[in-house]
Amino acid sequence: MKDPIINFSEFDENRAILSRADIEALNPHRFELSLLDGILFEDLANGLSVGFCDVKPDAFWVRGHFPNLPLMPGVLICETAAQLCSFLAARSKQLESSVIALGGLDEVRFRAPVRPGDRLITMLAREKVRPNVMIVGRFQCYVRQQLACEGVLRGVVLNQ
Repeated sequence: MKDPIINFSEFDENRAILSRADIEALNPHRFELSLLDGILFEDLANGLSVGFCDVKPDAFWVRGHFPNLPLMPGVLICETAAQLCSFLAARSKQLESSVIALGGLDEVRFRAPVRPGDRLITMLAREKVRPNVMIVGRFQCYVRQQLACEGVLRGVVLNQ
């Protein structure tokens, strides 16, 4: 198994240091697509962040993905990582934009299912930044400290 981006001993999985309201002050996502519930760890100088999503039994996708075996769609797992990347970019003031969109995914692998009732913990490490253009980050998502998904994502500034 790969080492986590941030060792679990560096943060308390049950103690948010920033709330959903703090996240929504910087991220434009709302309603069903506001996926981050809190931030557990951040190191802005080194471009590291850990956020979480409490996967709710009444989430909009549960009935249909899949009936009698609800699994969080992979695109939503990746979107959770993208929202963490957007938040990190905004907090560290590296991309000056009100909207940072998902520009691409590479090397994504799904390792374990994510189900309603799980706490999805997402770790992100900034790999490079082109100021006011793009951020690239490596991410890992865990459930009960088991790797569920990993990959590399690109966040790009949307000119409005």
